[in-house]
Amino acid sequence: MKAVQFSQYGGPEVLHAVEVPDPIATPEEVLIDVKATTVNHLDLFQRDGSRPVPRLPFTPGLEAAGVVVSDSQGFHAGEHVLTTRAAGARGGGGYAGRIAVPARDLVRIPEGVSFEEAAAAGLTASTAWTGLFDVGQLREGERVLIWAASSGVGSIAIQLARQVGAWVMATTGSEHKAEELRRLGADMVVNYKQQSIAEAARTVNGVNLVLELVGSTLQESIDACAPEGRVVLIGNLGGQKATVDTQSWRLKRVNVLGPGLMHTTPANEEHVLGLVAKKIVQPVIADVLPVEQAAEAHRRLADHEVIGKIVLVHGT
Repeated sequence: MKAVQFSQYGGPEVLHAVEVPDPIATPEEVLIDVKATTVNHLDLFQRDGSRPVPRLPFTPGLEAAGVVVSDSQGFHAGEHVLTTRAAGARGGGGYAGRIAVPARDLVRIPEGVSFEEAAAAGLTASTAWTGLFDVGQLREGERVLIWAASSGVGSIAIQLARQVGAWVMATTGSEHKAEELRRLGADMVVNYKQQSIAEAARTVNGVNLVLELVGSTLQESIDACAPEGRVVLIGNLGGQKATVDTQSWRLKRVNVLGPGLMHTTPANEEHVLGLVAKKIVQPVIADVLPVEQAAEAHRRLADHEVIGKIVLVHGT
């Protein structure tokens, strides 16, 4: 099979398409022909060595949408399936053409949802659901602040939060992105380059929940909270370190939560795909490229101009 991988750390140019042996599934696994995956920031961190991988060469790809090759574990040949745990699959991640996935890690893709849509919704929706509901306990009528709202996670989090009747404040660094965030349902969009996010939040008496995808903005997230607010640490697009005023944190009684890997249950992932099928939730796809152009996709994501997800497809 064909896989895109890197055998040394470096820039996007270290990614190469190579021929590798097909994986052999165990009785507990399901063999999948991968049709689509996406590019995540973790892929970039793994490739440049800032998040070292277990061994080289390495095939990235955190999620994979594809077709079941043969009947196994209740799944049948030809079924369309998704895994958001492709990083642990036999044969490599979603940049590989064929992987073997534990059956417990698969969900069925409903009719009417393309492989590209399923992949774009996959890990982003799983992460957003975990941050909003499993950990963040967002409820109807609450106010939520979503950092990096034009990202894959942010763009789908806006829609999921609106579905439960929450009020959404979204951050961005450009007016072009702001227009898209309003279209997705954000009630307030704040350009962090022009206005303090905390000051904007104070105009609505603070937010109850913050999805913190930047990391270095933790103090501003705390300042944006209403008393007894919650901050869920999802990512660190702005760096792994932040300086905080522990006095303001303590007096405001803000709960900062770092839940680790952000995966909700397969049942919740399947529920979100159902919302996609009903056109209630729309995964935002910035571009679709052949997997052989993964290096170009990495360059585009690193430029921070992407709204939503870059999808890589196999077999074009």
